[in-house]
Amino acid sequence: MAFDFKKEYREYYLPAAAPSIVTVPAMNFIAVSGTSDPNDEDGAYKRAVGMLYAVAYTIKMSKKTDRRIDGYFDFVVPPLEGFWQQTGTADIDYSRKSDFMWTSVIRLPDFVTAEDFRWAVAEAERKKKLDLSPVEFLTIEEGLCVQCMHLGSYDTEPATVALMHEYAAQQGFVPDLTDLRRHHEIYLSDPRKTVPEKLKTVIRHPVRRKEE
Repeated sequence: MAFDFKKEYREYYLPAAAPSIVTVPAMNFIAVSGTSDPNDEDGAYKRAVGMLYAVAYTIKMSKKTDRRIDGYFDFVVPPLEGFWQQTGTADIDYSRKSDFMWTSVIRLPDFVTAEDFRWAVAEAERKKKLDLSPVEFLTIEEGLCVQCMHLGSYDTEPATVALMHEYAAQQGFVPDLTDLRRHHEIYLSDPRKTVPEKLKTVIRHPVRRKEE
């Protein structure tokens, strides 16, 4: 059976609908960054998502090629994730979607080295006839965070974020959103196939202790 990150690491991918504090270790990702409204039909964000999946599935299907990745095991491609930020505010203003600065990512299995990654990008470019020059290998260690499962439309996320911050304050933490520690979303539903009120999204914010 293929390794499923969501099931094996439930604390990071399937949190409760109530906020909790979690320490997130370093993880490697396929990443593409940009600035645009993610809802633009033919925009940079949707092109970036296509790039991510092209590389992710090339790695997954490497078992059917001459490429032998050391330590390879079959896996379910992890969910799409996004790190979000806007100029001039630590929070997210959903009325200014064209100002979003985003880094869209898909987690890599630990067995994927930088060399394996470069091979996958080149192979995906060759097979898919895509320009994948924006794609990068990125390591992110989020550390101490508050997170929660958000149920519903992306536009209703501020209410869930408010609950997360309230819970964090009760536990002795304050938000720590910076240029390096950003609003993080993990998409567990396909918005093309799921009505907005049933979307499931993990929301994660970095925090620090009040006295720090």
